[in-house]
Amino acid sequence: MDVLRTPDERFADLPDWDYEPHYRTVTAADGTKLRLHFVDEGPRDAAPILLLHGNPSWSYLYRHMIRALADRGHRVLALHLMGMGRSDKPTARGDYTLAAHVDWVGQWLEGEDLHGITLFCQDWGGIIGLNVLRLHADRFDRVLASNTGIPVGEGVNRFMQQWLEFSQGVDELPVGSLLAGGTTRPLTEAEQAAYDAPFPDGTYQASALQFPLLIPLQPDNPGVPMCVETWSFLETWTKPFLTVFGSEDAISYKPGAHRKFQRLVPGAVGKPHEVIDGANHFIQEDAPDALVEILDRFVSS
Repeated sequence: MDVLRTPDERFADLPDWDYEPHYRTVTAADGTKLRLHFVDEGPRDAAPILLLHGNPSWSYLYRHMIRALADRGHRVLALHLMGMGRSDKPTARGDYTLAAHVDWVGQWLEGEDLHGITLFCQDWGGIIGLNVLRLHADRFDRVLASNTGIPVGEGVNRFMQQWLEFSQGVDELPVGSLLAGGTTRPLTEAEQAAYDAPFPDGTYQASALQFPLLIPLQPDNPGVPMCVETWSFLETWTKPFLTVFGSEDAISYKPGAHRKFQRLVPGAVGKPHEVIDGANHFIQEDAPDALVEILDRFVSS
């Protein structure tokens, strides 16, 4: 397996990003050692909040939430998925599968030996994170799912078909502008550049380019069996499960992914689910203060 590592200087002097890097080594199926990056802020004796991002973002998405939650006394961990952010970047798109992502995050979770976790997951953070939840359920106390869902081969809608056609027709994604297109709040040029920082050029983007093909939309997608198992697991999940979606999110909210969670997950019954008016797909950019309030209240309750 060939692996690239984004130079550290690409992450210097990014606006509102001054967090100390942390790394843990995990092992790929072929034995290659890979480095996952994560942020770890706040008191180490506090119950952990795990923030998982999606595609094509990295934990810069959580920069305001990390600081605010840590200031409230929470331990906050924000992991960079493999091939994203400061994590290592295998160069072959075939190195990335849903099962591999779930395995890498699971190895990291066991290596850090986290317990009592509150999971906040958005976009691919949900597809990966909720599969990890199934395999490591005893480590988690509660879940907040935001602008995410778990497809199981129901088919491709028009929006997703357009995303597949666009993403598979380019050699390099315009990451910063894609993030700007998924927010209601205008991103500054410096913020867009920060989202581009992990990718000096398209050779670093194998993970980001492959993610759209991994979404288990088609009935024969390799990720469907795993996600079917995860739905069967979630139908037994009685610990607290909260949904907070953005009203402008065309990927998950408008198709009704939040309603499926609320209908099928026992732990979602009677919870104060919320829709944040005006928030788009990258809800962490549009409503970080509201999400901090909701998360803080959710953990405290």
